[in-house]
Amino acid sequence: MYDEEQRPEQHGPLAGFTVGVTAARRADELGALLQRRGAAVLHAPALRIVQLADDSELLAATKQVIDEVPDVVVATTAIGFRGWIEAADGWGLGEDLLQRLRGIELLARGPKVKGAVRAAGLTEDWSPSSESMAEVLDRLLEEGVEGRRIAIQLHGEPLPGFVEALRAAGAEVLGVPVYRWMPPEDIGPVDRLLDATVSRGLDALTFTSAPAAASLLTRAEERGLLPELLAALNHDVLPACVGPVTALPLQARGVDTVQPERFRLGPLVQLLCQELPARARTLPIAGHRVEIRGHAVLVDGALRPVPPAGMSLLRALSRRPGWVVARAELLRALPGAGRDEHAVETAMARLRTSLGAPKLIQTVVKRGYRLALDPAADAKYSDV
Repeated sequence: MYDEEQRPEQHGPLAGFTVGVTAARRADELGALLQRRGAAVLHAPALRIVQLADDSELLAATKQVIDEVPDVVVATTAIGFRGWIEAADGWGLGEDLLQRLRGIELLARGPKVKGAVRAAGLTEDWSPSSESMAEVLDRLLEEGVEGRRIAIQLHGEPLPGFVEALRAAGAEVLGVPVYRWMPPEDIGPVDRLLDATVSRGLDALTFTSAPAAASLLTRAEERGLLPELLAALNHDVLPACVGPVTALPLQARGVDTVQPERFRLGPLVQLLCQELPARARTLPIAGHRVEIRGHAVLVDGALRPVPPAGMSLLRALSRRPGWVVARAELLRALPGAGRDEHAVETAMARLRTSLGAPKLIQTVVKRGYRLALDPAADAKYSDV
């Protein structure tokens, strides 16, 4: 939050908005990018990554690659490929594995994976410009895979139809499971993130992996909150995914998401910088331009943080700009206010102080309160 009024040049495009982060990996990087642009960030890793350096499955797959050399190896993530080589080193199999990988067709999904491949002293034969596993699959099927042995470094995320398509075309497919996604050890932060989402305490919720999206949906279902979560994501909280694979679990539940054209954290943040301000309500009130954001208001471009109770009142007033809203209705809008209408007066006084322009909200004696909409705008909102 902010300690004092900020002038327009002092706040970023996401100032006044709260963004949820579900990422386990690179959460600090994503959070820093959001905060640098003014957002408040609520982080709750929906999953944790468990390395499989001691796992019998990875050891068995590594030995199989060494003993029964595949025709093709597909490296899907930088962290996964590095983890595989490091685990093999730990077992004393590192040089044998590298020797096998030098003599076969090695495909790398994207520039980061290429970097990891080359850091291991190897050279990839090909990498798709789109960083898409679909393009990798197309290349393999065009080459012809019947009778070929293909090893795929798995990355913990679903590869819809990838393995099935290769096997259907006659390939023998070996999965190399370098790490697994597991539920978080402490479920408390996830529950708080869910509560904030269904109560509309967030303006956007970001997803950087399909397993994280699936895990959050599963936890919501366990708590009986799935209908409320889906309603929030479909109407008030913007679900933003780093790419189409990440969005699959949400789309399967009927949730439309936004995605950047380039599947990276930077473009994801830039997309939020465009989408969230565009969704904010902007009204001409008492000669001022008022933009209502998640937990703050811009008054003539100056950022004014507003307490949650004040934001609840302001949203209730802005649903019918210029119309009188009764105290009883405003009381119902206040979270946990009870039955005492004095709570409305107290919250209203704090709201006016926060806005720094008391005349924005008019008191209508014995009736309630209204936004002092500019006369020229009255006609526009008269039928709202």
